[in-house]
Amino acid sequence: MAVGTQYLAEQQPKLSTTSLVLGAIAIAALIAAPFFFYPVFLMSILCFALFACAFNLLIGYVGLLSFGHAAFFGGAAYYTAHAVKVWGLEPLTGILFGAAGAAAMGLIIGFIAIRRQGIYFAMITLALSQMFAFICLQVPFTHGEDGIQGVPRGHLLGIIDLNQPLSMYYVTLAIFLFGVFAVWRIVNSPFGNILKAIRENERRAVSLGYRVDRYKLGAFVMSAALAGLAGGTKAIVFQFATLTDVQWQMSGEVILMTLLGGIGTMIGPIVGAGLVIALQNYLASSQFPVTVLIGIIFVICVLLFRRGIVGEILELMKRKPKGNV
Repeated sequence: MAVGTQYLAEQQPKLSTTSLVLGAIAIAALIAAPFFFYPVFLMSILCFALFACAFNLLIGYVGLLSFGHAAFFGGAAYYTAHAVKVWGLEPLTGILFGAAGAAAMGLIIGFIAIRRQGIYFAMITLALSQMFAFICLQVPFTHGEDGIQGVPRGHLLGIIDLNQPLSMYYVTLAIFLFGVFAVWRIVNSPFGNILKAIRENERRAVSLGYRVDRYKLGAFVMSAALAGLAGGTKAIVFQFATLTDVQWQMSGEVILMTLLGGIGTMIGPIVGAGLVIALQNYLASSQFPVTVLIGIIFVICVLLFRRGIVGEILELMKRKPKGNV
């Protein structure tokens, strides 16, 4: 096992100068974005992009397809909304409380689900997620179909007024960047390399002496916590939490975002989330059903971009040097 660990640790990729420059440009563009686009629209993209990145950590790097990630996203939204509105917690503390609650749920659901593989794993996560959605409909603190509304944004750390759109945007951006960095750090670590080994050949990983179930459970909890971070932030941004956030359609939506962008890529889920949210926003007033149009785009992307938009671009970039030799 020591040899396997040493080998996996040596496989950690390093950031190239090009990647650093492109990352800096992307961050600069995000900082300037609210001066050109509606801040609430941008915050919506950031929240769902982080949600998609959290989901991609599980499916893209462990190979586990979860149909129940809405439970963590929506559950954290409820926890954060209740903690901030009823208990009077400071917004950041409320968001962290929501993420912690999602991580605890991930530990329970993951402990049950990882005992199965493939479609059985997916169905267990879906069933447990639907059970949680039913609980959210019945328990008093969620207010049933009305949800928790009028959640105050308050002041971050008692200083920054989050009722100001620009202040709220930059706090959301900071949380988003932290979440993306966390995913990158997890993936590009010895732990992340073991997850990839499990994805490629689980039996081989077992033969090397790794306790595969523990690594899968760890990845599941991390993914749930990051999804909760996105859900808690969304509750503060939009100032409400409803049943829509915990229903199975939300799980399907994040799967769509990740597939469109590219499974197993760092920026693919971000691109996919941006595309889906932009279509929903700009086509909301159209007479043509938005869900049908998104479905058509999804089918076209699956047929033309089997690896997702970003996945296909990266594959073409890999092939290009070979053609010049």
